[in-house]
Amino acid sequence: MFTTTNRDTTREVFFRAWRNHRDGKPLEGIERMLVQVALRHPEYHALLDDPAHGDRDYAPALGETNPFLHMGLHIAIEEQLTLGEPAGIREAFQRLMMQLPDEHEVQHRMMECLAECIYQMQQQRRDFDAAPYIECLTRQATARR
Repeated sequence: MFTTTNRDTTREVFFRAWRNHRDGKPLEGIERMLVQVALRHPEYHALLDDPAHGDRDYAPALGETNPFLHMGLHIAIEEQLTLGEPAGIREAFQRLMMQLPDEHEVQHRMMECLAECIYQMQQQRRDFDAAPYIECLTRQATARR
């Protein structure tokens, strides 16, 4: 998604895209996708309106959701679907859409799998392996909620 690992720089991309959208300025590159994701999350608009929120840390252990991570995962899934990578992602998405024809909710289900796979990858200090991700998506598609 982004070529930087600097949290502040990454968050500034979110703030700049939102500011450009609000000001009616043309959106460039990834900004279009960022704004589309942000528009589906009105609960984050006030945060995006104020770059002073960019320094905040979020504690998942305390039940806090990191809005930048959340929106970033949406973008990662959008890119995966666009590119068709990893192999099987589009088919998994279609199976989930047949179960629950709300694309935003389907992406949230996909996010659960992606976040877990990224967490496992970090804990085990290994490269991303798409097989467990696709397997998790397949389980999501067969699970009844």
